[in-house]
Parts: sequence; structure tokens; C-alpha cells
Amino acid sequence: MIRGSRASCRCLTAIMYVFLSVAGYLLLVTGLCSAGIRDRVIAFVDNQAITTSDLEEHYSSTVKLTPDITRGDVLNTMINRILLLREAKRYRIEAATQDDVMREYIDLKIKAFVRVSEDDIEKFYQEHISQFAGTDYVDAHEEIERYLTEKELNENLKAMLRELKEKAYIKIFLHDRQGG
Repeated sequence: MIRGSRASCRCLTAIMYVFLSVAGYLLLVTGLCSAGIRDRVIAFVDNQAITTSDLEEHYSSTVKLTPDITRGDVLNTMINRILLLREAKRYRIEAATQDDVMREYIDLKIKAFVRVSEDDIEKFYQEHISQFAGTDYVDAHEEIERYLTEKELNENLKAMLRELKEKAYIKIFLHDRQGG
């Protein structure tokens, strides 16, 4: 009787190990599946996906600097970044960071073609002379030139991004409840 008892005890132990192994596996698989469901794709830029966790990561760091920014604004910035980096890659631009790659691309493809004329600078000074109280034209010249250059650069960058967006397949699944 003792032998039969030991055999059934070993059999019961083996069954228990199998049961625990299967239960552990199911818990692991179920946990992984639900984690995947929580991190949904909220946008596509051609074949590149942007997930909820990507957006939340960028949003949480951006909202510290710009408290009134929406998730939709951050998502738009992420899309613009993908498009610019893709274009920079086409031109084989390389740098230490992605930000440096984008700056280099913008400098080469947009800023290099921005020209502010002396007439534009003088016209701006005359139209906004009240803002330059106590500052003559010569002293304000560099500041005005820098401002007008940045303004034109931003306008050209926006135009380029519009063109890139028209050529790309972009699908956004961001819902209003997320601030988009």
C-alpha cells in the first residue's frame, strides 16, 4: 500500500507541475496579448506606425515645456518629423542625432534658399518703428534680418511639409477623448 501511495503521490505531483506550467504560460500569454491591445496604433505614415505609447511619451515631455499643447498637435509634430527624417535619408544626410539630421536637412534644402532683401528689412523697420523706440535702423538691422529669415524659413518649411503630406499615405486614428 505504501508503494501505491508513493506512485500516486508522484503522479499527482507531476500533474500539479504540468497544471502550474500551463497556468503560468497562459498568464504570460494573456498578459502579453493585453499589453499589445493597450498599445494601439493611432497613426500611420506610409508604412511607419505611431502607437499610443509613442504619443504619450512625446506628449508627456512636450507638455512640460508647452502646457497648452494637445495630443493632436504632438501627433502632427511626430508626423512632420517622420516625413522630414525620411526626406533627409533620401539625401543621405547623416548626423549624431535625429534632431541634427533634421536641422542639416532644413539648412540644406530650405534655409540655403531663403534671401531677405535690404528693401524688405528697411520696409519692416519703417512699418514697426514704434517697436524699435530708441534703436536706429543700423542697430536693428541684424535683428530684423534674423526675424524675417526665420519667418520665411517657417513659411517654406510649412509649404514643404504640406507637399510631403500630400505625397504620403497618412491615416490617423486619434480620438477626441485623447485631446486631438
